[in-house]
Amino acid sequence: MPRKRKLLAQLSTLQSNSSFPQINSFENLSATPGGDPSPKSSKYFVIEKKNSSQLEADFFNQPCVSLAKSFLGQILVRKLPDGRELWGRIVETEAYLGGEDEASHSKGGKQTQRNAAMFMKPGTLYVYQIYGIYFCMNVSSQGEGAAVLLRSLEPLQGLDAMRELRRASRKAPTKLLKDWQLCNGPSKLCQAFGIDKAFDQRDLTQDAAIWMVPGQDPPGEQDVVATTRIGIGNRGEWAQKPLRFYLRGNKFVSVVDKKVEREMAARGHFPCS
Repeated sequence: MPRKRKLLAQLSTLQSNSSFPQINSFENLSATPGGDPSPKSSKYFVIEKKNSSQLEADFFNQPCVSLAKSFLGQILVRKLPDGRELWGRIVETEAYLGGEDEASHSKGGKQTQRNAAMFMKPGTLYVYQIYGIYFCMNVSSQGEGAAVLLRSLEPLQGLDAMRELRRASRKAPTKLLKDWQLCNGPSKLCQAFGIDKAFDQRDLTQDAAIWMVPGQDPPGEQDVVATTRIGIGNRGEWAQKPLRFYLRGNKFVSVVDKKVEREMAARGHFPCS
């Protein structure tokens, strides 16, 4: 019996001194918001959580206008290289319908190296550069060359990191950005989430650095304002089509259309504020 107890003690010692890696020694481990290291911060835990709750391919596989509306209230998640996660609620989108749409990059059905992502399977990111400086992010939908522009987010998590990224992308020193200023525009959104051309053609259902999860409170039709798109220039009737959608009353929206909101209130779509 003494020999057996001695062997058990030796085995216990070997197990406690094992050279197997511990959970908190994995690369890219990040701290929880409170600063307390936890296995929940491990990249392995995050990926497992992402795969169990993220929006799947069938969500993105819908007509462009329908997808643009369905995005409202959903959560965009971006995992930075250092393990920090940025979360933002989508509050404003624009639909670009493909070949027939004179304001679309794929008008006339023309496919180029630049817009190739618009012709890929629904849920593919289309990231392009404007003015040679800023980036905008779109998501492909059903329809040849159709995609949805993500215009504005309501920041939910990682706001300090968003401020760092926005500050790094702006050359001149500026005042500290307020929460509502972080992602209230398509280029600001990309700056705050560290999105550049490297994200073009990535699959939102497969990528480990960017994905979407369902929002907790999907908006109803009465919460959604449909109005004209912004910055598309002279595109005839297409400049007047109500293909921009945003959440009424949300202060993180880039541009509010008070006229359309009054008209909707007059029709009883929502109370006039």
